[in-house]
Amino acid sequence: MEEVHPSFTQLSDKEPQTNQVEKPGHQTFTVAVEGNIGSGKTTMLNYFAKFPEIEVVCEPVDRWRDCKGHNILGLLYEDSARWGLLFQSYVQLTMMKNHLQPVSAPVKLLERSIYSGRYCFVENLQRSGKLRAAELLLLDEWFDWIVSSQPVAVDHIVYLRSSPEVVHERIRLRSRSEEAVIPLSYLQELHERHEDWLVNKSSGFPVPAPVLVLDANQDLQSIHKAYSQFTDRLIHRS
Repeated sequence: MEEVHPSFTQLSDKEPQTNQVEKPGHQTFTVAVEGNIGSGKTTMLNYFAKFPEIEVVCEPVDRWRDCKGHNILGLLYEDSARWGLLFQSYVQLTMMKNHLQPVSAPVKLLERSIYSGRYCFVENLQRSGKLRAAELLLLDEWFDWIVSSQPVAVDHIVYLRSSPEVVHERIRLRSRSEEAVIPLSYLQELHERHEDWLVNKSSGFPVPAPVLVLDANQDLQSIHKAYSQFTDRLIHRS
């Protein structure tokens, strides 16, 4: 499969969105880091968190695992047909809050976005027959309202492209209790959803910003080298 490596110059060519939530006199450039489960999103955010010009906003996994004592993420993995609507409704709410979270740094780095929630994860539930038509309609009503009325735009997307086999092994090694039941087939499905949306542009869903594709199958040393190659452009957009 051909690798896609758009020049990171695209990041400087696109003006920041003016509808981002921000402090007075402050304009934020928002980058969404997308990818499969185990693709290295947290590793990337940890790398860039050391730069004062960048503020990272992590995926709200802790809230999904403990919603006033309820493990919503665990319920999803136990029975996605039963709990898919509940989980994805909460994902939309918590991800919207992440998008709207004000930052003081010039660059905001989001771990995933409300867009991948709908275009990859909800879409995969629907394609696998685990969402009823009425449930999908409900999620879409909320999604359409959020993206049309709330300042959730992103200025750039970084897609951490990884093979399902690699992320399956990483998931096994990190041993999160909820993820122990994730089969390789599910990761293959999510990989296809991301590829169709961000690379092949065949999903039928819009891509809301320019995309940089990185090879996330690399080891830690190699991927850190890749990050360093576009750090200045991410910070200065010049």
